Amino acid sequence: MSAIYRGIISVADKFVPAKLAPFWNHPAGPKTIFFWAPSFKWGLVIAGIADIARPAEKLSPPQSTALAATGFIWARWSLIILPRIWPYFVCNIFVGCTGLFQMGRIFNHRRSLAAQDAKVEK
Repeated sequence: MSAIYRGIISVADKFVPAKLAPFWNHPAGPKTIFFWAPSFKWGLVIAGIADIARPAEKLSPPQSTALAATGFIWARWSLIILPRIWPYFVCNIFVGCTGLFQMGRIFNHRRSLAAQDAKVEK
């Protein structure tokens, strides 16, 4: 697989304009996983934003907790490693924030259910 990838990159190298060469050859540029990981991880952010339209009772607390935790853990990690991967940091912050937002929705929904149950019991 890596031989195929190297072949594709060597062909693509010939077509990169001189102005884009610094970006293309950067240690965290499109030739590396450091570029593609955050690019695809934005799918988690998009899914989290799409979940805003879902009713709160259908949201998964473990999933939202996992998204929040991994988002913030990997955000920290992306600042420790070299090269520092700022796009990965930003992406993971958004992953963590969408997880926290969904956890807040779940908490508020459960609190409102508890308040309704308390009213019914009185």
